[in-house]
Amino acid sequence: MNSFQELSIQKSLLNAIADLDFIKPTPIQREAYPKILSGNNVVGIAQTGTGKTLAYSLPILQELNYSKSYKPRVLIIVPTRELVVQVVDQIELYTKYMTVRIAGVFGGVNIKTQQALLSEGTDIIVGTPGRLYDLILNRSLQTQDIKKLVIDEVDIMLDLGFRFQLNNIFELLPEKRQNIMFSATMTDDVQFLIQDNFINPQTITVSVSGTPLDNISQTCYAVPNFYTKVNLLDYLLKDKATFQKVVVFIDSKKNADRLFLELEANYWKELGIIHSNKSQNNRLATIERFNDGQTRILIASDIIARGLDLDDISHVINFDTPKFPENYIHRIGRTGRAKKMGNSILLFTNDEEKNKLAIEKLMDKIIDSKKLPNEVVISKKLILDEQPKVVEKNPHKKSKQPSGPSFHEKKDKNKKQYNLGGGQKIKLKKAKKYKKPITKKFKRK
Repeated sequence: MNSFQELSIQKSLLNAIADLDFIKPTPIQREAYPKILSGNNVVGIAQTGTGKTLAYSLPILQELNYSKSYKPRVLIIVPTRELVVQVVDQIELYTKYMTVRIAGVFGGVNIKTQQALLSEGTDIIVGTPGRLYDLILNRSLQTQDIKKLVIDEVDIMLDLGFRFQLNNIFELLPEKRQNIMFSATMTDDVQFLIQDNFINPQTITVSVSGTPLDNISQTCYAVPNFYTKVNLLDYLLKDKATFQKVVVFIDSKKNADRLFLELEANYWKELGIIHSNKSQNNRLATIERFNDGQTRILIASDIIARGLDLDDISHVINFDTPKFPENYIHRIGRTGRAKKMGNSILLFTNDEEKNKLAIEKLMDKIIDSKKLPNEVVISKKLILDEQPKVVEKNPHKKSKQPSGPSFHEKKDKNKKQYNLGGGQKIKLKKAKKYKKPITKKFKRK
């Protein structure tokens, strides 16, 4: 299929797609369109950056007629606030020549503002599971007319612990609806969710997670510790001509803040950071500055490894080696998009080498290894996780002494010769003391 015209899409959608310079549908868009139009439940497994948003939006918008009702007819659930904003923005571009009302809701902001927005009426609502559930419970979101449910990046939602909210939302929606689900990986949790809630879904699998993207150059460096990684990263980032737009992925919020402080002195005008502890406004502003080219370097936790549309990333640098190999695939999927060449660099320590081997096994590909440049200083400074663990002795704990036999012979005075009551024992003592005759009952042998 060489063009969107072959999909028999209405003219208003075709014009909007043409304005975006989309010429040829991607494999997931080509396969999803007729299956979603058929009305069946659909499960799509596709890698990050393959155009999943347009894949489910096109067939839904193709059938979405004008309505005066204030109740939404399409519900789209995504895992993060950033994805809500992005999906809303993208659908607004697709509906440029249509009369479609779209609303986005997420946590971290005043719920009353979102209640007022929904009261004005909407056709499509996009939201995170927690806030959607709250709005349904307080009756601000009416679900009676919802005919299509889309769950995007469902594996991430389950990893973030949204199973409870998802199951409750399912129960509050009409039974007669079309379920459409997209995920980058088919985990056991995803399979259980499908079995419990989807009836005979049609499955689309495109670019199975673990398949390396051909247009991404992958290299790695063996680095002894965190602060040597900082020195290497600083050395690489000085080459502005090569490292034009860089995302640095790191495992934890604490380490992300630590890395930001180390780089801030040299790159404060070019540096941004995003993770879940940052406020909503801060996160959105950071992404906007990065996309607009105001900042060149973005330090990020895995919260944005999925779904976010970050344009023209020249390099993805994995400051740490992910414990789960699939996360590496999602990270490097930020570069090399729209058939452009991309670059990925992986930094790993001795402790992380096993994670690197797991990534290579998943991809069935060896990542090219490079030696540390001579200019990079090997740091002896260690973070807490890298310091050798000292086991201190507890001074209050008694040392174990070799124990003797479990039983020993009783002393003569403690030996029990007769099974006598208290009164009989006294009589026996007196008889012995005064040399009186002992009764026959207690006569000694």
